[in-house]
Amino acid sequence: MAIEKTYNMIKPDGVKNGHIGEIITRIERVGLTIERMELAMVTPEEAQANYAEHEGKPFYDGLISYITSGPVVKMVVSGENAVATMRKLMGATNCAEAAPGTIRGDFGLTVDENVIHGSDSVESAEREIGVFFGA
Repeated sequence: MAIEKTYNMIKPDGVKNGHIGEIITRIERVGLTIERMELAMVTPEEAQANYAEHEGKPFYDGLISYITSGPVVKMVVSGENAVATMRKLMGATNCAEAAPGTIRGDFGLTVDENVIHGSDSVESAEREIGVFFGA
C-alpha cells in the first residue's frame, strides 16, 4: 500500500454549520493522519489558482464567491491510499447521491454547499497543497 498525501478543505458551509469536529474525527477514525491544518479564509488568488480549470464556465464566479465567503479548514491528510480513502469517506459530490454515513451524505445541503473538498488524485493533491500551503 502507498502512503500518500491529499488536500482536503472543510468548506464554508461545513464550518458555519459546526461540522469541523465530526469531520476530523471521521478522518482520524479511518486511520488517516492530519499533518497540517489551518482555519483561514481562502483568498481570491488561491481560489482562482485552485479552480483555474473551471474559468469561463457558468458556475465559476459563484464558486469563487462561495469558497471565499467564510472561513474554511485547510488540511493536508496522509496515510495509505489517502486520496481514495478520503474520496470514499466524503461521498458523492452531489449530496443527493451521497450515501448515508459519508460526510456529504450526512451533512451536505446542495451540490454547491457539499461541506468538503478533496483532491481527486495524488497529482491534484500536490498542486492544491502548493496553492494553499506553499512549497
